Amino acid sequence: MTKTLRKSLRQLIIAVPLLALGFYFIPILTTIWIVCGLIDVLRNKNKTLSLFRGYFLGNGLFTWLLSPFNLLVDLLCYRNPGVWKLEQFPADYQREVNEVLDVFKARKDEIIADIDANFGTGRRGMYVYQWYGKHKIDNVAEFNKDFKYIKTIAVSVFRGKESTSWHFGPLRLSLRILYNLLPVKAEVFVECNDARNYWHDNPLYIFDDTLLHRSVNEYDGRRYCVFMDIIRPSPFPGLIAGLLAVVSVSVERVNAMFYKNWKMIGSSKPKKAGAN
Repeated sequence: MTKTLRKSLRQLIIAVPLLALGFYFIPILTTIWIVCGLIDVLRNKNKTLSLFRGYFLGNGLFTWLLSPFNLLVDLLCYRNPGVWKLEQFPADYQREVNEVLDVFKARKDEIIADIDANFGTGRRGMYVYQWYGKHKIDNVAEFNKDFKYIKTIAVSVFRGKESTSWHFGPLRLSLRILYNLLPVKAEVFVECNDARNYWHDNPLYIFDDTLLHRSVNEYDGRRYCVFMDIIRPSPFPGLIAGLLAVVSVSVERVNAMFYKNWKMIGSSKPKKAGAN
């Protein structure tokens, strides 16, 4: 018996009794959750057994539990293509994204040096300037303000030969924006909806991270990606921003589990490059 099969059997042994109890005690709610989960997971293109197992029994469990809320959010927002181009955003969203990216481009060497001074020898790190609207590291003055649409500003760093597993993000109130600061022509990419985005071809990638995805770095050196969350384009941007603010405390707790393998660097006084 393979390790994958043993894991699947353990998941089923836990899931089947829980599902039976749900149908017995709260049949309507259980049915609603299953239907919402099916609608949600079917947005993914590659509809395989591993997709459904991962969503309902694996690391997609929180995404499934939040699926009724996420589907309600979809009704309050413009159409979600899954993978986005910057020009699909309203003009004021585009201006804010370009404002932040321009700072990263202009101060790239300084920012990477600061990250290296704090990251050490970890596998994965997150160097955080803002996290769901909460200010963290303050050594880049341009990021020390509240943005209307962008709610997270950070840099994710992978050591050489480091990749994530396939996984789902929890919430669809925001979209994920990634920008590779040092693209190299190698097997370094993000994969979502059955398509790979190689950073050397396209350093900017915007997507709905509740879709199944993974990030791969098969290069020997570190991979540095700007990591931003921007609220979903909507006729009601204030409502979406307000909902994100309300759930941000719970999201932080969920993200603590999602990012358990990451070194989170969020002190307002990080070490500067060259400091002893």
